[in-house]
Amino acid sequence: MTVRVVTDSTADLPPALAEELGITVVPLNVHFGAQTYRDGVDITADQFYARLVASETLPTTSQPSVGDFLETYKTLSEGADGIVSVHISGKLSGTLNSADQARQEMPDGARVETVDSMQGSLGLAMVAIAAARAAQAGGDVDEVVRATRDAMPRARFFGLLDTLKFLEKGGRIGKAQAFMGSLLHIKPLLTVRDGEVHPLERARNRAKGTQRLLDLANEHAPLADLGVAYTTTPDEAHALADKLRPLHPNGEVFVSQLGPVVGTYLGPQVLGVALLTRG
Repeated sequence: MTVRVVTDSTADLPPALAEELGITVVPLNVHFGAQTYRDGVDITADQFYARLVASETLPTTSQPSVGDFLETYKTLSEGADGIVSVHISGKLSGTLNSADQARQEMPDGARVETVDSMQGSLGLAMVAIAAARAAQAGGDVDEVVRATRDAMPRARFFGLLDTLKFLEKGGRIGKAQAFMGSLLHIKPLLTVRDGEVHPLERARNRAKGTQRLLDLANEHAPLADLGVAYTTTPDEAHALADKLRPLHPNGEVFVSQLGPVVGTYLGPQVLGVALLTRG
């Protein structure tokens, strides 16, 4: 029994980890004016952030097309018994809708199940990883879907932002709008809950915000999976990962740079922690 797992580029999975787990990543698109780039394919994250900071206008993003997903599903279905496709919250993107339309267009006998993770970025990654591990363990489609849904309420993503201006301009600020107007010298901590971006806390400065990320991970222990996210400060991310290693039974903490699509809304100087609590 072979089940393939698909996700989208907003999961911000490190390419080596996606390959190791057999996860196929369908890229979203980021647009600078008339120029379109596939997330993580046509433009690197470092190139994107350099351009984001220098640009007077905010880039825009778009979901993969139905055709993008259909091509992926048809290719994968040739060597698989089924596909489980796990995606960013439908409240944050139309990506799931494209995936679901493609599922409906698949030929009879080719089974595809789409799942709304109700998460984004590394929160989505945690759910996709759980799905992939179930598939690697030999689970059938139903078992992989169950593992995916079991992981959803156990996945968390906490992000420390330098500013909310990118989230606001991009129209994805959600419940975090409550933080606007009081952030001149405050660093916002956000999370994704019920498929939307929610305010979590206000940190007085970056150092206190970083410590709070560490505290939050400790509060959710014991952990099954753990990752650190960053946009433009890799050294800071690796230092945080080192402090978090004791929380994982094998000391494994992956570090991932957030890609262009997620970076469009979060901006530079972001640091985050994603985790999956033990079931």
